[in-house]
Parts: sequence; C-alpha cells; structure tokens
Amino acid sequence: MSSLPSVSVSEIAAAVRARDVTAVEVVTAALARIAAVEPELCAFREVWGEAAVRRAREVDVRVAAGERLPLAGVPLAVKGRYGERTADAVRLIAAGCVPVGATSVPAPGTPWQTWGLGAGGRTVNPWRADRVPGGSSAGAGAAVAAGLVPLATGADGAGSIRIPAAWCGVFGLKSTNGRLPHPDRTGLSAVGAVARRAVDLGAYWRCVTEEGDQEGECVRRPLTALWSDSLGFARADPGPALVAHGAALRLDGAGVVRLLPPDDALVRLDDPGPAWLALRAPGGGTGEGGARGADTGGDTAAAYRLRAANDRRLAELFSRADLLLTPTTPNPPHGHEGPGDRYSTALTWAFNLSGHPAASIPAGFGPDGCPVGLQAVARHGEEQVLLRVMAEAEEQAGLASC
Repeated sequence: MSSLPSVSVSEIAAAVRARDVTAVEVVTAALARIAAVEPELCAFREVWGEAAVRRAREVDVRVAAGERLPLAGVPLAVKGRYGERTADAVRLIAAGCVPVGATSVPAPGTPWQTWGLGAGGRTVNPWRADRVPGGSSAGAGAAVAAGLVPLATGADGAGSIRIPAAWCGVFGLKSTNGRLPHPDRTGLSAVGAVARRAVDLGAYWRCVTEEGDQEGECVRRPLTALWSDSLGFARADPGPALVAHGAALRLDGAGVVRLLPPDDALVRLDDPGPAWLALRAPGGGTGEGGARGADTGGDTAAAYRLRAANDRRLAELFSRADLLLTPTTPNPPHGHEGPGDRYSTALTWAFNLSGHPAASIPAGFGPDGCPVGLQAVARHGEEQVLLRVMAEAEEQAGLASC
C-alpha cells in the first residue's frame, strides 16, 4: 500500500502557512495516493477530486491574505456521504482542512457492521485483504492506515471508531457521549476521529472544542490504571488479549501509567449487549460489529436498570483508578463473510452505554498478522487525559501506528 510520510497535521499546516508548500500541492498528492490505492482498498464511497482542489485553492488564498488557519491544507476524509455536515467536520473545515472524500460505511440492512462498502466494492483491511477493517467507520480506519489521509472523522455508537482503529493499527478517539453534537436519537453515539499520529488527535480535539492543552488534568503522573481482558463478562481470544496486555505493560514500564494490582471486584460489569440492543432498537436488533443479538423484547426498563448498575460500578472503579485498560476487541479481524456469533463490540459498547470517553491505541500485531488495539477508558469529560496517554504511548512506549 502507498504510504503517507510520518508528519503531523500541525507540521503540514505549518508548512502551508509558511508557504513552503501550497494546500493545492498537499491535496493533489493525497488525491494521487487515493487514485493509486483505492482500486484495491475501496475505502471511499466518493472522492471529491475537483472540489478538493478548488477548496485547497481557497485555503491558499486565505493563507496569502494573512489568515492563520491551524490546520491549513490538511487532507481530511469524512465518514459517509453526509460527513461534511457533522459538527466536528464543519469546525475542521473552518480551520483549513480540505475534505477529499466520503469514506465507506456498511451497506444498510446488514446484520453486522465491521465492514464497509466503497464505490469499487467491499473495503479491505490494509494488512490482510481477506479480513475486514472494522466498522462502521470502516473506510476511515482503512484510509488512514494506508496513508491516504492523516486524519478522518468518524462516529462511534458501539465501537465504530475504536474497532477499525484497532484492526487497522492506528489511533482512534471516541468522545464523551453528548460532549459534541450528534444526531443519534438514542444518545449512544458520539463523534470522534481516526489518525496516524496521536498528536493529530490532539490537534483534532483542539479544533473541534476550541480547548487548549489542559495540563492540569494530567497532573498526577503516572496515571493509575486497571487492566481487564473481560470486564467481567466477555471472552477474549488469547492472541489479542496477550498483545494488548503486553502494550499495557509497556505503558507501565515507560512510566506512562502505573498498573494497579488486579481487582476482579472492581472490573466486573454486566454484559451491556441486551441493554444496548433494547435502547438502540426496541424489540431486538443488530449490534455494530457483531452477529444478530437475541430479541430483547424492547425491554427498556430492564436496559435502564442494567445501565444504572454498570454506572455505579464504573463510578467506583474511577474513584480508585484514572484509567481502565482492555483489549479493544475480544477477537481479531474476521473474514468478509461475517463475524459468526461473536460480538466484536463486547469490550467497547459498555462505554457507549455509560458515555465514557475511550480510545484505541496501536498495541502491535496478533498471531494472524493483523493489528491489535489497546483500549483506554477515562472519566467523563477527560478526553485530554486520553490524548495525553496516547501521545506518551507513541513517544515513550513506542506504541505507534503500525
């Protein structure tokens, strides 16, 4: 696959602002990478070549006029056909990003959401074409991992950012539910992004929230963390679990976190699946990243009781630890025929139900040669903590995009 130089979006923007390179040149290079790789990868539903160059030219005019755009000329992929309309994409474009296309998402009416359908066919995992990239932000993860763009927006309703980030070997951030506008009527989905560099997610967050770096939220070093490969209910395959645990140990060894002794009583949630399904689709439904679940009968009262019980347990957990670390998924990427009876969301959708911010950090490769992700979960509103952990994981523990 074609590769994007390991340069941050801030460095790209600085070069455009300094007029060392034009936004048109940066975007034209991204479009050339897409043209070379897209027939095999199928990460895009639409590529907006002419419109992207026109917008890049507008960025160059704004730069020449003295406007300081924090993300001037950065090629951006947006999730789905209407991705430009999301609150975070609007703010990124205002900051100088140039949307180059709409990434693939699963076709409607499918019982599992860990795949994508691009304009040329099914989206493939950049590491193994016979495996899916994860989803539903499938094209976002694949496009970033293949080096087509440095940054892509996504939305995460059950793991839709974290799963493709994990399976494609890049960084992914799901924000606190409700922190930024999202049209999901259930409140289970939250916006976020996928990036090759951890610092790029920091730049994303500063632009969409207008927050500066808040050192005060990360005063305690190292941050205390609890590890769990099951959350008390899930069954993780040994391969991904061992790789993710190894990454957690590397964070501990590098002084990024301090792993606390295992405490099964603290990390023991009820399986959120039935509650998620009832709230998402009363009367039964399908989960992102898995096979069709059992009919919940639309029992929303039971769903709220389960959510409240898990919320109490998570509040207790975060009273003792700053972070919860898990494998991002309990299983490796599956084939294009589907996941069978496995829920790839088993370790992610608990935090869509609870609303906590969560991230996926590249952890390494599993026995099948596919990337594995380490999930980090923080207290509500503590995205800055996750951003700092991701940056230090990349810089100090060597947990970089694959």
